[in-house]
Amino acid sequence: MRLSCTIVIGLIMASAHPSFGESTASECGPVASAHRCTLPMPSCAAGASTVHYHTAAINGVNVFYREAGPADGPVALFLHGFPTSSHMFRDLIPKLAHRYHVIAPDYPGFGQSDAPDRSRFSYSFANYAEVIDALLDQLGAKRYAIYVMDYGAPVGYRLALKHPERVTALIVQNGNAYEEGLREAWDPIKAYWKEGTEERRNALSFLVSAASTKFLYTDGVRDPTRISPDNWVHDQALLDRPGNKDIQLDLLYDHATNVPLYPAFQAFFRERNPPALILWGKNDKVFAEAGAYAYLRDLPAAELHMLDTGHFALEDKIDVMAPLINDFLDRVNK
Repeated sequence: MRLSCTIVIGLIMASAHPSFGESTASECGPVASAHRCTLPMPSCAAGASTVHYHTAAINGVNVFYREAGPADGPVALFLHGFPTSSHMFRDLIPKLAHRYHVIAPDYPGFGQSDAPDRSRFSYSFANYAEVIDALLDQLGAKRYAIYVMDYGAPVGYRLALKHPERVTALIVQNGNAYEEGLREAWDPIKAYWKEGTEERRNALSFLVSAASTKFLYTDGVRDPTRISPDNWVHDQALLDRPGNKDIQLDLLYDHATNVPLYPAFQAFFRERNPPALILWGKNDKVFAEAGAYAYLRDLPAAELHMLDTGHFALEDKIDVMAPLINDFLDRVNK
């Protein structure tokens, strides 16, 4: 067979010439310079999109992150939402890694990052922003486009307020910065903000249940058979770790600190006017579509696409979203 012959010939050449194939592996890895990948070989193309999995020690906490693309490429920082992790970007990252240095961390308490006890780690959006900032400093990322989704918005926008000069562009996917985006689904959470009682807290326990996690993936999707159950099974297994329920309820309470910052976020949009691509699952019951249109008040030149899907738009519409994101970043970095 032709395939077998190809493999045999490759093995013979590798044996006869020890350096055969080595330069491809060493020069076309995910954090090597893109210009080194000069030979039109399939292995180069494959290596350029390889995702690597790392951990970094940030203030005594092991923070997990996915990384792909050329080390000298424009940085794209992907910030995930609730109740998932960088896992939500697993299919998108390779589609951008031909040119962009993609960094997608898990916040402490999410995904593969440590989940330290609440007595020694502050589970707050302000602290998450500090953790991500420290990670970027450790990785030497001084300028970056930010993809924000759900929880990623208050984390990413806090970074933007701290380092406005570092933000090259915004990709917003169901990430809120306007009160219009907080509709009826937020009423029990707002009640908890108003009265931080144990009763109000316990009333939100359903938000970390398996049924709720599945709902976030399937609600608003026209064809739920397109959504792999691996998503909510994976997320729920991590949510169900000992102590994690309280971590998530702490974060829901701390979400109250984000709303007073909305005017500052909006001022950043107006004053810095970063290029912005808004991709919004219009059937999302968590962040209403009104929250997407509100961005246009402060970013009138933003490119807005309303997608006929729900909260986790990437699971349903990646074939639409990936080309839009690539085209947008290419225009920003031309």
